[in-house]
Amino acid sequence: MTPLPRWADVVLLPLLNVVLAFLVGGLIVLAVGQNPLQAVGIMLYGAFGYGSGFGYTLYYTTDFVFAGLAVSLAYHAGLFNIGPEGQAYVAGLGVILIGLALNGMHWALVFPLMIVCGALFGAAWAFIPGYLQAKRGSHVVITTILFNFIAVSMMGYIISRILKPEGVNSDESAPLEAITRVPQLRSFIELFKNSPVNLTFFLAIAALFFVYWLIWRTKFGYAVRALGNNPVAANYAGISNQKMIMIVMAMAGAFAAMVAVNNVGGVQGRLILNFVNGAGFVGIAVAFMGKGHPIGVGLSALLFGMLYQGGQELAFQMPGITREMIVTIQALVILFTGAMGDMLRGPLSRLFAQPEPAAGGK
Repeated sequence: MTPLPRWADVVLLPLLNVVLAFLVGGLIVLAVGQNPLQAVGIMLYGAFGYGSGFGYTLYYTTDFVFAGLAVSLAYHAGLFNIGPEGQAYVAGLGVILIGLALNGMHWALVFPLMIVCGALFGAAWAFIPGYLQAKRGSHVVITTILFNFIAVSMMGYIISRILKPEGVNSDESAPLEAITRVPQLRSFIELFKNSPVNLTFFLAIAALFFVYWLIWRTKFGYAVRALGNNPVAANYAGISNQKMIMIVMAMAGAFAAMVAVNNVGGVQGRLILNFVNGAGFVGIAVAFMGKGHPIGVGLSALLFGMLYQGGQELAFQMPGITREMIVTIQALVILFTGAMGDMLRGPLSRLFAQPEPAAGGK
């Protein structure tokens, strides 16, 4: 099979998979008596057509970028990190602890400390599966899945039994004061009125550039890719595979932790149950749809942000399309870009293949 050009592998193939997913989703919409073209128009309008909707799209995109990078970074090292959901959840504890300790101080001081503390908690939670993989041979897929469940139970206990203030009925921590929270962009840009997107969005953009520089422009990134491509050769070249596995997993957890900064430090202003809300699992689809490349991750995150916000608009504007059907369309995108992501690779390879010269031709 002829290898695809890099641009076709990163951009064209995922784009065709998304189009195919929407075509199948359109058949489902058509089957319930609704207009697929009208449904797509409503989704696009809900995601990009007005300020608040666009702000929500960017808010979801921010979470998906961080979760996607947490998966992508580990993937380049040959590791399958299934744990961004739990890593982000535990990181919320670090964010709220530093936030409450400095509650009432200006966000310009607290925001960087939230990033650092959240990253430390997320990195520590991801380091444990990395250590178990490197030192005990416990497969990181299994341990990260299990650590998601452990995080849910542990954080539920901490929030409801330790952090919950007296006299509060709901399971949540004490709130951060307005001056301490990460400011929302609507404070600076009127277009984003009534939407939760905040300064963490720019942190997500910076993270995309940082990961590109780290993986493809540094000695450390070369070691990460060497480990992922051939662990035996990497070890023979003097790279400590065990050390790299633990470092990469800790860094992946730090990226996942930024989901907590976005939500706990910015949107919610408090630590609540299940604030991650599945963003960590969506990050897996984002990473694989984007082929682990920061550009692909950014575009994939934007697509899923559009699906989330546009889906909510669609459910409101077209009552004939239920929430379950919208989830089905989202699942089709994951299916065609993930499990069936290479289905169109063969036809594309034949399309890009150079024709063989005729025998005896000049």
